Amino acid sequence: MASEHIENKLKLLPEKPGVYIMKDDEGKVIYVGKSKNLKNRVRSYFKSKQYGRRAKLVENIADYETIITDTDKESFLLEITLIQKYRPYYNVRLKNGNTGYPYIKITNERDPQIQVTSYVKKDGAFYYGPYPNVYAADETMHFLQKMYPLRRCNGRQSRACLYYHMGQCLGACFKDVPESEYNEQIKKIKSFLNGNVANAKRIIKKRMKDASDKMEYERAAELRDQLHYIEATVEKQKIISHDYTQRDVFNYYAHNGWLSIQVFYIRQARLMKRTKRLFPILSTPEEEMTNFIVQFYKQQGQVKPREILVPGTIDTDVITKLTDIPARTPVRGQKRALLKMARENSKYVLDEKFRLLEMNRRKTTGAMEELSKALDLPSLHRIEAFDHSHIDGADLVSAMVTFEDGKPNKKKYRKYKLQTVDHADEAASTREVVRRRYTRLLKEHAEMPDLILMDGGVIQMNAVKDVLENELNLNIPVAGMVKNDKHKTADLLFGDDDQHIYLNPKSQAFYLVQRIQDEVHRFVINFHHDLHSKNSMTSRLDSIKGVGPKTKNKLMRHFGSMKNIEAASVPDLQELGISKTVAQTIVLTFQNSKPKAVMRKM
Repeated sequence: MASEHIENKLKLLPEKPGVYIMKDDEGKVIYVGKSKNLKNRVRSYFKSKQYGRRAKLVENIADYETIITDTDKESFLLEITLIQKYRPYYNVRLKNGNTGYPYIKITNERDPQIQVTSYVKKDGAFYYGPYPNVYAADETMHFLQKMYPLRRCNGRQSRACLYYHMGQCLGACFKDVPESEYNEQIKKIKSFLNGNVANAKRIIKKRMKDASDKMEYERAAELRDQLHYIEATVEKQKIISHDYTQRDVFNYYAHNGWLSIQVFYIRQARLMKRTKRLFPILSTPEEEMTNFIVQFYKQQGQVKPREILVPGTIDTDVITKLTDIPARTPVRGQKRALLKMARENSKYVLDEKFRLLEMNRRKTTGAMEELSKALDLPSLHRIEAFDHSHIDGADLVSAMVTFEDGKPNKKKYRKYKLQTVDHADEAASTREVVRRRYTRLLKEHAEMPDLILMDGGVIQMNAVKDVLENELNLNIPVAGMVKNDKHKTADLLFGDDDQHIYLNPKSQAFYLVQRIQDEVHRFVINFHHDLHSKNSMTSRLDSIKGVGPKTKNKLMRHFGSMKNIEAASVPDLQELGISKTVAQTIVLTFQNSKPKAVMRKM
């Protein structure tokens, strides 16, 4: 089940493409994924039944963050980059050089070739990708071999190859091809793979029309598919640059006195890392941003890039002078798009912060305001709630929880062993615990609660009022949490005539009362369980001949639990100064009390 923090964040996810980064309770990245729709994909982890490895992943997710991109292709490329960077435990693929996805490669040879590969090596070759569609990458490579041929044969073989005659090879098979000719072709291929495909698409569309006019419909369909393959492989992306300049991209978003900053680290032509910061604005957003960038590069170990990109509101001359790094504000193209993406992510992070704060306010102080209005109380700051527990009238206990401004204050929780009640009696138990609690507050001159909630009906309500009004002369509002057949709060009893106060089941006030009821019930049950277990253990020791109060205390202090005492051997017990005879009696007593295995016929 998702934590409350994650449940709230899920409500704020954008319906945009991007990458999601799952983290464990230590902040370690355990999974990276991508989606065309972040809202649908991330919610599916927590809102659908999971099995196997994915179920284990969800169990370990303590938080997540997202990076919004403009296209699914961008999110795909960023996903691969982040997986190879963080090597998350639950990403079984993509951890090593073999990504499982294709790259288009221009080899680093005297007579270069164009290939499709799944391996990226430091061999001086040019790599483009990775691409999500293997077949599309192959078809695009074949298109390039036809449009901008390099070498398509095995090289020198004394005669021209078939591809040379088809116009798909420059002829390294039988002659020396000038490097300038290769360089010219490679320049065109790079331009194409960098997204400049308008000219190529025009040529394909013209050929497609010509084929259609000649009623060569199969050929026209092949050319149509070729257009789709090109779009699938060489769509322009912002998260992978077309040069290898190391650069950091800074942008920000300011709202309601807060500044959200995003830093994108572009390394090896890729977005390799993202840093985000949130802090209150003390001067102007521009001054805060400038100071942040300057301090950013003063950090020990911070590597300086070759270039910094900043928005137009930031003085690039000042940044360059103070950091000794060239700062620029791009006005168009891919770098401008990177700035825009950084700002969009800055806005999302700050919007998420404010919306989470508002959710929390509605759930806490907002819920208290709703409840005080429903009960017609002037104000509601502190609520104290009581519940009782016992087993067949034994080990009677009560407990109290405190909620302040809609939040539990566990420092003010209290446990009570009932002293005047020796059997199951709701009214008597209520009178004792209320009397003890508020007599103490009166003696300490402590502040009284604004409301007392009882986990019960009229009997408990009347018992509370009797003690407060007739014994302690206190006027504290009291409400009873009336349960339905599922043991959940249905409505409240309140007022002199114990009228039923209806709460909208979808209101924050209703959820608050339910949380209080669940919390006081949990607290008293745990207290009762611990006490009952302790009493059961000590009573079993009391029944053993030769074990008196001193020996019993010695055993409990040393072993800590009945389970450990049961597992102790005779020598273990003798080490505490217990005689061999008594030690043997203790061991035999526990052995005889263990349930015997029952043989059953098949």
